[in-house]
Amino acid sequence: MKNKISGYLYSYTHFIVEVVCFFYLTRVTKDALWVWLIPFIYDGLAFVPQSLIGYYADKHKKKRIWLFGTFLLFLAMLQYGLNISYSLFTLILLCLGNAFLHVAGAEATLNSSNGKISPAAIFVSGGSFGVITGKLLAKTALNPLILLIFIITIIPACYLSEVLMDKKSSSNKIDFIKKGLNPYLVIFIAFFVVVIRGYMGYGIPTSWNKTVFQTVLLFVTMGIGKALGGILSDKFGMRKVAIISTLLAVPFLCFGDKIMIVSLIGVMMFSMTMAITLAILVSVLKDNPGLAFGITTIGLFLGTAPIFFIKISQTLNIIIICVFSVLCSIALGYILKEDK
Repeated sequence: MKNKISGYLYSYTHFIVEVVCFFYLTRVTKDALWVWLIPFIYDGLAFVPQSLIGYYADKHKKKRIWLFGTFLLFLAMLQYGLNISYSLFTLILLCLGNAFLHVAGAEATLNSSNGKISPAAIFVSGGSFGVITGKLLAKTALNPLILLIFIITIIPACYLSEVLMDKKSSSNKIDFIKKGLNPYLVIFIAFFVVVIRGYMGYGIPTSWNKTVFQTVLLFVTMGIGKALGGILSDKFGMRKVAIISTLLAVPFLCFGDKIMIVSLIGVMMFSMTMAITLAILVSVLKDNPGLAFGITTIGLFLGTAPIFFIKISQTLNIIIICVFSVLCSIALGYILKEDK
């Protein structure tokens, strides 16, 4: 029970982090000439450093990196609210605060997992709800300084999670891959799947998405899918969930461009792989859950990066989604051990 509570507490933390970050991003890119550049810098500075931060956290488990991350996030929003800093410096603080708090959540939920992946999946899911909430709040007249109150609530949430957590790490109990496989091959396959998921997150055809309500539904569905990936894997078996969700997502994603409910089913299914790829990496890097999580965020950045620079036709996009989804399903089936 404690491990799930940790997941919910850090899901809340993840929610607040993304609310703050996407409130800022939406506000500063509204009138920007290079509207794509700031989100690209954000993705790079928030995602890529998480591998280094994760490695540090693995070696210094008693360090409260969540406290440092909260301070950076608070300082960034304070500067923005008071208009006392250059935008780039504020963006850097925001990204690093985001990175530290992401790693803290991964460390806490994986170290208290007792061999389960659902706590980490629940933690990750909170971000999708935060992204859409931050975007919507940015379009109101809300004073940025109000968000400082919510940032402060991260401290008791993280501290409570720390108190409830088992003192002994249990991330080494996470074991979902077949015996005898080359660990570097396993890491490569998991990384490859993450890159594809990152691309699909931006590349899914959704011409039906025209209203605020529809956008909210899209992000809520993503969040539900991320949580379900871990919950269903713990209940029914990760190999089964990985193969079925990856393959079944394809027709819904490809033929749901103009039909919202069809598209949303596909979005939910493809989102399930978030927890699965993380579990695969931790199964190899048992004593380095922070590094494992950081590898996934690098993969997400590499998957999304081309979207900022390359525009492709919808036909080619659908072909890419179909081909690589099948490849991902085959690869996941190959490395994941048989479900009990």
